[in-house]
Amino acid sequence: MTGPKDDKFAPHPVKDQFPGVEFCVNSNPPWAEAVILAFQHYLVMLGTIVIISSIIVPPMGGGHVEKAHLIQTMLFVSGFNTLLQTLFGTRLPVVIGGSFRFVVPMLYVSLQNRYSFYLDPVDRFRHTMRGMQGALMISSLLPILLGFLGIWRIVVRFLSPLSAVPLVTLVGIGLYAQGFPLLAECIEIGLPELILLVLFSQYVPYLSKSKWLDRFAVLISVSTVWAYASLLTAAGAYKTRPPNTQFSCRVDRSGLVSGAAWIKFPYPFQWGKPALHAGDAFVMLAAAFVSLIESTGTFIAAARYGSATHVPSSVLSRGAAWLGLGILMDGVWGTGIGSTASVENVGLLAVTKVGSRRVIQMSAGFMFFFSVFGKFGAIIASIPLPIIGALYCVLFAYMSSAGLGLLQFCNLNSYRTKFILGFSLFMGLSVPQYFNGYIVTTGNGPARSRSIWFNELMIVIFTSPPTVAAFVSMFLDRTLGYNHKDVRTDGGRHWWGKFKYFERDVRSAEFYSLPYGLSKYFPSV
Repeated sequence: MTGPKDDKFAPHPVKDQFPGVEFCVNSNPPWAEAVILAFQHYLVMLGTIVIISSIIVPPMGGGHVEKAHLIQTMLFVSGFNTLLQTLFGTRLPVVIGGSFRFVVPMLYVSLQNRYSFYLDPVDRFRHTMRGMQGALMISSLLPILLGFLGIWRIVVRFLSPLSAVPLVTLVGIGLYAQGFPLLAECIEIGLPELILLVLFSQYVPYLSKSKWLDRFAVLISVSTVWAYASLLTAAGAYKTRPPNTQFSCRVDRSGLVSGAAWIKFPYPFQWGKPALHAGDAFVMLAAAFVSLIESTGTFIAAARYGSATHVPSSVLSRGAAWLGLGILMDGVWGTGIGSTASVENVGLLAVTKVGSRRVIQMSAGFMFFFSVFGKFGAIIASIPLPIIGALYCVLFAYMSSAGLGLLQFCNLNSYRTKFILGFSLFMGLSVPQYFNGYIVTTGNGPARSRSIWFNELMIVIFTSPPTVAAFVSMFLDRTLGYNHKDVRTDGGRHWWGKFKYFERDVRSAEFYSLPYGLSKYFPSV
């Protein structure tokens, strides 16, 4: 006779849908709670917009007024693109915001000699923005065509859980420079924010039955530390500190409140007629391609944290097309930066355990409101950036762990699996580090061709950790021992096989069907 089986040594079961999510993609929290959650999503996406505008506006010749106007425009277009993506794109709970991968192309455009002849800074800003608009509009054609023609659908069908792990993981880890280094620019407010956020979001759920403290941990911790920073500013704690320290720590140094208009409606071609230069467009095309790859990883993570099934290939292609249309809107309105699926907002889905699509759509309402009523938005946008850096430490970490969670579909007792994982992750970090280090020491990238735009294009592609890792992992997964009998199961392809085509799993229609009966006229395959 044998005793009852001991289950404590049994492996954890594989889950197609992430458990523990309190509100999934199609479910909605109460209205009052949804409004607060939506404001949190607005708050975390705002930080990226402020950081990007702080980088690109000064080289363009702009000041506080231009910076505030640009932030308002970026908010307006982000709200519009977020609604389009959640309604007609992937329909996942993702915010579409500014991408750090467009910073290099924007700086490349703004530093062109053709703009140095404008002596008036405002005039230079406008003409530089027109050059960026033309390049953005041309670059948008790449994801639009890849998406609507179904080419991206074919590409992502080659993804397996094994090759997706480095992609999704490095979408988060690849942004490590925006985490603690940003926090440490003012350690006395950045570190308390990080401690409070971890305390409220991670420890409190084990100590209290109340769901309010952990669900609204971002809002509570930011409000507390922002008030603390205001108190330090009012007490004169930074009066004798260096200018860089004052800019990072004080709550009255952003210049956004004074520069923002009370009411201003962003409108198409507000900076003038777009200009087109071939070299600018090629560099921007590279950024659009990188943004598409990284957004694909973000979509996969959002599906996990929204407790949806894996995203069908046709839905990812549909999302790529609407992402391209979002970049086109960036060019038409003149945001100065291209769009991507917001990584930090996916991390917030995990912090709140709320993956509701409606919450994200409501956050677009806050983007519209604060883009028009600039003074109110500028007050919130003046939150010191070290507080945002502290948020990123947690939110980007959750994004990375979504990729690591895909390992449950893989056989980790296989040398092939271990090599592909380790090598692609290592190269995804090592290659961008080489390019970044080369730029720091020499002022130029490793590519030294006669075409400056080609050299910049190489920098854009190979300084993106997820892009490098995705190239390596997909190539190895599709070529290394491809005909061996265990390759398909070791890489987890059998788990995702039913999601390659929309109709193979009945749950796909539940999460990804188009609204208003549009799926009848635009079927997914």
